[in-house]
Amino acid sequence: EELRLSDWFNPRKRPDVVTTTGWLAPVIWEGTFDRQVLEDYYGAQNLTVGLAVLAPGRIADQHLELFVRSASEHFMTGHRVVFYILVDAVRRRPHLQPGPLQTFQVFSVGGNGRDDFHLTHMKNLAAHIERHIQDEVDFLFSMTANRVFHNDFGVETLGTSVAQLHAWWYFKDTEDLPYERRPGSAACIPLGQGDFYYDGTVVGGTPLEMLNFINEYLDGVIRDKENGLNSTYERHLNKYFVIHKPSKLLSPEYSWDMALWPPGQVWLVKAAQCSQTGF
Repeated sequence: EELRLSDWFNPRKRPDVVTTTGWLAPVIWEGTFDRQVLEDYYGAQNLTVGLAVLAPGRIADQHLELFVRSASEHFMTGHRVVFYILVDAVRRRPHLQPGPLQTFQVFSVGGNGRDDFHLTHMKNLAAHIERHIQDEVDFLFSMTANRVFHNDFGVETLGTSVAQLHAWWYFKDTEDLPYERRPGSAACIPLGQGDFYYDGTVVGGTPLEMLNFINEYLDGVIRDKENGLNSTYERHLNKYFVIHKPSKLLSPEYSWDMALWPPGQVWLVKAAQCSQTGF
């Protein structure tokens, strides 16, 4: 039986924040969802969730082990999870054993050294989705490794197309958001357009929806290069979600920034990232 939004989501519990978008997608804040209803539903589905981890260079050295250890404890607890760990050298793989219901797949990510690591990661991830991931998991998240999970990051986050609200920009005015504004760029969002500013370090959905997003991003990068422009991965992601509205948004609780003191609206930090220049 199909699960209705009203069966598990109660936006009235959080009048202090935006809980539903203009296109009626839920924004998941602590207090808005009934996890037991969701667990009963997804438990019966015999679900597998993929978590692709981007861990280039020193980020792998500094953060990967803690990321995997904390994710093993808090990410989709009680469900089958496949960790797809993308590193630029296999020696950087984490020296950890997967927990029950968890498997690790480690891939060495090639690159020409000139591409930024988001581009390299997404090219590789698209190839892996086409080759095998689409047959292995029902839902897929892609995250950078510079984060630690602190509380349950559970089935309330699953959806066809999942965007992460940016902790730095959520409480700011839309006019100030750092969208790409140059008209020649494929990532351009003109003034007056745009709904929210999304965090490029977390994106999720079905494998095929993830593949659609990655292919549009890669096309945008090629078009920009032809025009002598170079926008950021995060700005391309924001452009994608302006055109293809996400079906679910995660509150900043799911990707808080350790450099920021959580305001009153942030009841429970599920995962926090260490600020890193260049992300």
